[in-house]
Amino acid sequence: MPRPVNKAELLAFGDENLAKLLVFIEGLPKEFQVRSYENNELNDRDKTIADVICHLHEWHVMLKSWYKIGMSGKMPAIPAEDVTWSTLPILNHRIYDKYQGTTMPVAIKLLKKSHQDMLELIQKHSDDDLFTKKKYAWTGTTSLGAYLISATSSHYDWALKTIKPLKKLAK
Repeated sequence: MPRPVNKAELLAFGDENLAKLLVFIEGLPKEFQVRSYENNELNDRDKTIADVICHLHEWHVMLKSWYKIGMSGKMPAIPAEDVTWSTLPILNHRIYDKYQGTTMPVAIKLLKKSHQDMLELIQKHSDDDLFTKKKYAWTGTTSLGAYLISATSSHYDWALKTIKPLKKLAK
């Protein structure tokens, strides 16, 4: 799927990629949806599909926080107070730890809610607001849209690619 270049595509691609992800998960046998994968069948961090789903959710939560702080005129700590983009695995492992024990139904509910939050945030802005680089000081050299793409359509695509190999195991 191409990268969104306007508000309509940002909304549509986010919804489409989330729907593809959820349909794929629902198509797996129930035991594959809830089991633990201990041999890196998903990746070197996540052990369950719920881990992957909670990862998506928490990135929405973080982006919503950055947005709130940034739009108030302050500079949010992106990606986190003591983490840089080059040390991102540290943050992702914290996310993993935070959501341990989250069931699949709860994970899906959290993701659907935070996805809706992202859509509402997108709806507040024009194409110019979303896709003009450096429009907001807090986004640095990039655009608000780039952050939203990373947290929605692109991240959903990553999640689908992460869990897709499970289909072969289910046969």
